[in-house]
Amino acid sequence: MTRLELPALRHEADALWGFAERQFNLVKRYWAWEVLWLFYSLVSVLSIGYLASGLGLAGFSARDFHRTQLYLLVGSLLWSYLSSVFTDVSFAISWERWEGTIEYTFMAPVRRLTHLLGICLFAIVYGLLRSAIVLAIAIPLFKLDLSRSDLLAASAVLAAATVPLVGIGILAAVLPLLSPEKGDQMAMAVQGFLLLVSGVYYPLSVLPGPFQVAGRLSPLTYTLSGIRDCLLNGHHLGDMLPTLGLLLAMGAVLIPGGLVVFGWAEGRAKQLGLLKRSG
Repeated sequence: MTRLELPALRHEADALWGFAERQFNLVKRYWAWEVLWLFYSLVSVLSIGYLASGLGLAGFSARDFHRTQLYLLVGSLLWSYLSSVFTDVSFAISWERWEGTIEYTFMAPVRRLTHLLGICLFAIVYGLLRSAIVLAIAIPLFKLDLSRSDLLAASAVLAAATVPLVGIGILAAVLPLLSPEKGDQMAMAVQGFLLLVSGVYYPLSVLPGPFQVAGRLSPLTYTLSGIRDCLLNGHHLGDMLPTLGLLLAMGAVLIPGGLVVFGWAEGRAKQLGLLKRSG
């Protein structure tokens, strides 16, 4: 690496951190809304936990009840994290347009990869913190026993799953870019479809054939399945290597593909004058 390349890399690193810091400042500005969304995430997870508790009164054995409760809670908690990252990334353009900074951001002398990865960095860290708070409340409430779980393997699966999730978020961010009026609603529809086909609350086998095919193409399916295997069945890191490889391979396709599509959408939005419109 030459000395001329070092300042350029330092500039991109500073820019990446700057975009992440800007997202954090937006959260601080609208902190009351963030408290509300944290409450919503907590209530959603607790509702699923108490649903499992209700099923426990229907004649399940203690072992089946524990597995069912943990199965549903893992799905709910993971969906809370994954949907949080997806939402923060896919709505980045809407935030830019709302704040009136979108034109300045697109004119800034930074790579689009740096811009989007800075947003993704914030979304991942913030999503993990919010999910950790929910988990810390859920564990004592439901007396969850994770003594037989391999938390290291589960963490590795979650880390690998973040890579394709970022790619999906970048692809979804194209929708608000192309449609200021309805792009956010379209992104929410994509999120709802992922919830349907990814096995968050049920195995894929209960879905009709076409939905099962869509579920097998979703990285979230393998994320949920892998983490459940680690937490419910005690699978170790070595057992998860195929899942880790598959998730990373999906990310290697989705992130470059998302950047290509985003670049095309950015050019089209500039050509049609869609950046400044607020809907």
